[in-house]
Amino acid sequence: MTAETLIVKQAYTGEVLAKLQMHDSAQVDSMLSTAQALHKDGCLPAHERIRVLQKLAELVANEHEEFSRLIANEGGKPIRDARVEVTRAVDGIRIAIAEIQNIKGEEILMDRSTAGAGREAFTIMEPIGVVVAVSAFNHPLNLAIHQAIPAIATGCPVIIKPAAVTPLCCLRLAELAEEAGLPKGWMQVALTNRENSEKLVTDPRVGFFSFIGSAKVGWYLKSKLAPGTRCALEHGGVAPLIFDQYKDEEGFVNGVVKASMYHSGQVCVSVQRVYVPEGRDGEMAQKIADIASKQVVGDAISEDSDLGPLILPKETDRIEAWVGEAINEGATLITGGKRINEVSYEPTVLLNPSKSSKVSTQEIFGPVVCVYGYKDINSAIEDANSLDVSFQSAVFSDDVSLAMDMAKKLEASAVMINDYTTFRVDWMPFAGRKHS
Repeated sequence: MTAETLIVKQAYTGEVLAKLQMHDSAQVDSMLSTAQALHKDGCLPAHERIRVLQKLAELVANEHEEFSRLIANEGGKPIRDARVEVTRAVDGIRIAIAEIQNIKGEEILMDRSTAGAGREAFTIMEPIGVVVAVSAFNHPLNLAIHQAIPAIATGCPVIIKPAAVTPLCCLRLAELAEEAGLPKGWMQVALTNRENSEKLVTDPRVGFFSFIGSAKVGWYLKSKLAPGTRCALEHGGVAPLIFDQYKDEEGFVNGVVKASMYHSGQVCVSVQRVYVPEGRDGEMAQKIADIASKQVVGDAISEDSDLGPLILPKETDRIEAWVGEAINEGATLITGGKRINEVSYEPTVLLNPSKSSKVSTQEIFGPVVCVYGYKDINSAIEDANSLDVSFQSAVFSDDVSLAMDMAKKLEASAVMINDYTTFRVDWMPFAGRKHS
């Protein structure tokens, strides 16, 4: 049987970057057997894990520009933002090194009753087993770091399946891990089709499953996990931002454009819904549009590009359809609303779309931001909380007490006060609520 070939293309031009042989069912089984055998043979000592990760951080840093260009080419992230991703990835490895010292148990007080008197007990932290990670395209290096490096740091063999459109960063990271001294088999990269990906994830040899991607796929795979397999799922959201009164409106508007258009909106916490007091919504939408319309859209490898391409032509088709639907259902188009080419779409600002339009209810994952007028703060909070997905939210107000009150009422895993939903550092909690 002829092996399937994975063709990796430059995100903007469509130029072929690589042709890779995909792994078949037998190879997936072999990967799992290798990982299971390594786990059973015993955990790598902490000092060895630290040494390997220190060297890996050094090697990734040494290839900073190469990784940046790889991210821009295969993933379509503008080169300036790609460089930030690589810096963050190196920091992520160093954070994992620091966390190794926190892998420790604790003593349990036993003589709090006579039943436990004379006994001592303590917990021990042990590697959970084989980790399988399914990753996403939008941060091809950093997500591989987030999913694979904690596994290695805790002494777990890991098999990572990168997104089919962006496997090259992950493959290079695995090569560098071995070069850093990680024994062969401790980090394997699976290039699999849908059928073999499901086989990989649902195998009973898997101790932990890490997933980043759509809620539909994530919840489906969770339902198929073998009994005993634990998991962490990270899905998307339709991130809301509530604006009250804020002295630095110019700074706010510029920030909204960056937070909604970063990577052409292809991030799970991209600002999508902006709530503004009625009477100011049109004015604010126009201010956002004035900045958004000046963003340069082009090849991500160009230093001049503010926005790169969408990851696939079908996403351009989808976004075009969603924006058209919103306009037909009553939204006012302030700027944008047109495709530029097969993989590029104009930065788009919509005013007061219907609450039932797809741009209001589903993650658009594109360069589109919606502005809504609200009658009062409570109605804005109600609208912000109205969906079955919830990740990060934001509020802007000069009234700190009001901002704190809004933060408590917003159903989100994190609420940013006078900052944007896209804010994140890698030592803060980051997770979804509800279906996210």
